[in-house]
Amino acid sequence: MKKLLLFCLVLLCHTTFAAKPKYQYVKISTSKGECIVRLYNETPLHRDNFLKLAKEGYYNGTIFHRVIKDFMIQGGDPDSKNATPKASLGNGGPEYKIPAEFRDSIFHKKGVLAAARDNNPEKASSGSQFYLVQGKVFTDEQLNTVEKNRLKHQIPAYQREIYKTLGGTPHLDRNYTAYGEVVKGIEMIDAIAGVETGEANRPKEDVKMTITVLKKREAKKLEKELKKAETKK
Repeated sequence: MKKLLLFCLVLLCHTTFAAKPKYQYVKISTSKGECIVRLYNETPLHRDNFLKLAKEGYYNGTIFHRVIKDFMIQGGDPDSKNATPKASLGNGGPEYKIPAEFRDSIFHKKGVLAAARDNNPEKASSGSQFYLVQGKVFTDEQLNTVEKNRLKHQIPAYQREIYKTLGGTPHLDRNYTAYGEVVKGIEMIDAIAGVETGEANRPKEDVKMTITVLKKREAKKLEKELKKAETKK
């Protein structure tokens, strides 16, 4: 009986461990649709900070206050909650900054979640403000120009292919920390990027957001769906 009980406990522990998702995910819901973002394990400082704020409801009711078509949509400023149309936005957030977490394998392809920042020499990130990349598709010649004029490194071949097909913002690589990517609902970015904007690139009609963290069960189900979709390609 004791052996059977021990076996059941071991099996239960194994099952629980096996069911743990590989990544953590957040859902960003807006009046222009919703998307699900996978947070990178390779950037733990940014991942954990984003999760903490999302769980606290920090982002709920804030807006995408800066939108530039073919570039990115930016949000995360707590001062944007119920902000007046003429309010100056983009300076709000926690008093702390997050150290840069640049990774050679992480780049600004379309759909990437990255941290906004001010002009500081350490390139440390804002404590809350972020952007989602829309970007554009590049040619080899354009990428060569980016390498020469904006970057201090060559863009790897596999990244170039993605910039030439999916698109992105290569000039931001290793300058701003990217720490996640949209895995479902990338159309939301295009919808928001296409809205009419006014002064300081603020949408004329507020696009409010709600950010929630997917539970482990939801995350595991999503990973199964993504894996199944990938095998069909």
